[in-house]
Amino acid sequence: MADQIAFIRLHRPERLNAASPQLVADLKRALDQAAAQHALVTVISGDGRAFCAGHDLKAETLPPDSPEALEHLHALQGITRLLRDSATVSIAAVHGYALGAGMEFALSCDFIVADAGTQFGFPEVSVGLSVTGGISYLLPQAVGLPMAKELILLGETFGAEKAKSLGLINRVTAPGDHLRVAEELARRLLALPHRALSLAKEAFESAVRPQVETAMKLEIQNALLTGDSADAADARDQFATTGSRPAGSGQ
Repeated sequence: MADQIAFIRLHRPERLNAASPQLVADLKRALDQAAAQHALVTVISGDGRAFCAGHDLKAETLPPDSPEALEHLHALQGITRLLRDSATVSIAAVHGYALGAGMEFALSCDFIVADAGTQFGFPEVSVGLSVTGGISYLLPQAVGLPMAKELILLGETFGAEKAKSLGLINRVTAPGDHLRVAEELARRLLALPHRALSLAKEAFESAVRPQVETAMKLEIQNALLTGDSADAADARDQFATTGSRPAGSGQ
C-alpha cells in the first residue's frame, strides 16, 4: 500500500486470472487486508495478459451439487459485497479480457479504467451457466434492460470503446496505460474529503442494496440448476475437447 492507496493484482497469469476458488479467496484476503490498513482507495488489476477471463472451463469443475460449489458461488458474491459495501473507493484497472466473473469483479468496483484493447463480455449463458455477483440487477441498471439482455443472452464479446459508449466503464486508455491512469484517478479521489466521499458512495449503494441481494439469491439458485444441466456439461465437454474458447472462459 502506498499513500493510503492499496494495489491488488489478480495473480493466476497462466490461466488468464480465471476465477478459481483460490483466486477468489486470495482476492478476499487482499481486500480485507486493505480495509484493515485503512486504505482510502483500492486499485485492482490483473497480472499477465488479462484482468480476469471468467471461469476456468479447462480446470476440473466442482460437482454442481457439492458443498464446495455452493461455497464458491457465495465467495464470488462475497467479493461483490466487499467492494460495494466498503467505504473504500475501488478502481478496476483492466486489460486483455474482463469476462464473466472478471466483468462482475470490475462492475462491483466504483470505477473501471480499461486499456483500449480490452475485450469485455458475459459468456455464461453460451456455456450453459448462470451469472452471479448481482449482475442480473446491476447490468440493467447500467445499460438498460434491452441492452443487458443482449449482452447476457447472446454472450458476445465487445471492445473498450463500446463498453464506454454503453456506460459500463469510465475511462479508455492508450495500450498499456491503464494502471497509470487508474493511479492518477486514485490520487484525485484521495485528495477529496474522504468522509463526504464515503457517504456519497453509501447513499448510492443503500438505494440498490435490497434489490442486489434479491438478485444474488436467485442467481445462486440458477447457478446450481444450470451447473447440473446436460447442456452445461455438453458445453464444458466441447470446450475441453476442442479448446475453442466461448467468449470469456479461461484458456
